[in-house]
Amino acid sequence: MTIVTTERLLVRDWTDRPADLARLFEIYSRPEIAQWLGAASRFPLTDPAQAVEVLARWHRRHAAYGERYGLWAVEVRETGVVVGTVMIKPLPGRDEQVLTDDIEVGWHLHPQAWGNGYATEAARACMDREFATGTPLIHAVVAPGNTASMAVARRLGMTPVGRRSDWYGGEELETFVLARPT
Repeated sequence: MTIVTTERLLVRDWTDRPADLARLFEIYSRPEIAQWLGAASRFPLTDPAQAVEVLARWHRRHAAYGERYGLWAVEVRETGVVVGTVMIKPLPGRDEQVLTDDIEVGWHLHPQAWGNGYATEAARACMDREFATGTPLIHAVVAPGNTASMAVARRLGMTPVGRRSDWYGGEELETFVLARPT
């Protein structure tokens, strides 16, 4: 299912088709991606079969919300190549099980896609979609040292509010916020 389209991108559900699972594995098996996904993450993937488990976990976690929240594939419309993931979802609390009322935007792109503005473009479209539902504030949480993701948050117009440890098991993360435009 298509979530949103932009001039260059199609944001859609990740599927269990072999090409999607292979690409999901390719992205999340890379150390340069996994290093920023948190101490408690299950990444990097080490076996292609793990992509099936990851996809099922993502779908389970957000099933109750329909298509409002999720982790979605970012596909370049011109080529059909999936370049990464963009997400809009409730942030997990300190226990990582109970979801909070705080909404997160995030992105994970394949290194070959870095520097093309895809993260900013996909995230902006997803944030606009979420703001249209009435959400007053969207957060981005970034691992300290991940200057590229911090730059994306700033390009999105998000304001840095310092390090917070409210979510993801209490991990200290650089936090950015953007209020719904009035």
